[in-house]
Amino acid sequence: MTQEPTILFGVGATKAGTTWLYDYLSSHPDCHLRSIKELHYFDAIDAGRVDQQLQSRYAAAGRLVTLAHKSSNVASAEARQTDLADWIDVLELPSESSAAYLGYLTAGQGDRRVVADITPSYALLSAARLKKMAAISPDTRFVYLMRDPVARLWSHVRMVASRTAGNFPAKAREILRNIVNGETSSVTNRGDYAATLTRLQSAIDPSRLLVMFQETLMTTPGVTRLCRFLGIRTQPADFSRRVHEGTPLAMTVEDHASARAFLRSQYEFVARQFSDIPDAWRMNMNEVAR
Repeated sequence: MTQEPTILFGVGATKAGTTWLYDYLSSHPDCHLRSIKELHYFDAIDAGRVDQQLQSRYAAAGRLVTLAHKSSNVASAEARQTDLADWIDVLELPSESSAAYLGYLTAGQGDRRVVADITPSYALLSAARLKKMAAISPDTRFVYLMRDPVARLWSHVRMVASRTAGNFPAKAREILRNIVNGETSSVTNRGDYAATLTRLQSAIDPSRLLVMFQETLMTTPGVTRLCRFLGIRTQPADFSRRVHEGTPLAMTVEDHASARAFLRSQYEFVARQFSDIPDAWRMNMNEVAR
């Protein structure tokens, strides 16, 4: 018998472990997550980009048709095609529909407790939108992941650089230096923990919001805490598995120092709110303080 589910929003931060979170919950027997990790529903609506999302999904559907013929796992390929077709149906509606959105998330739920939408860019949504999302069902919860600011920034920079033509190391270092010199971009906005936490805390009941460090999520105590928050059984996790690490490139000593200085306010804000700062954060905070 289908029960009223817990709706989980994974709202970021970008490059802070949201794909690992999605993979863990997708394999959990008490959770039902469809094969599209990032739905981008509420951010697309608020930014007037639903048509853009539709075009992207149409293109993905075309690629899936081709890939399905080559897949060794027919059932998995068919499930992805079904999920994408169902999601396109929601996006093609003439206006926002919470009922259609929830219907998509819960289709096939069975007796599993949790359904989820893990879209890191939801961290950029307004407090008003977050408040509406919190009221979408009787049991709605949010998880926000943070990662050491320098490590998160450099990972995000490398991801952007890898998608840009030109010499990868030179491009990555150029992007980083532009950021620390004051250039505002989605890279910095996605890692603005102070702004995001302020919005989340103003919009969401504290009992419905779990803020975790990536560094501690991927431990047995961290996973236990996550599962308790969601009201599900704790299941073993593969902490050695890394996803979307991107092209490796070491930071120079100078770039690391400039990034630490640039992110000082983020370290200080988080340290004022949380006592259990991971060691990697404390090392960088101590270097900034010297």
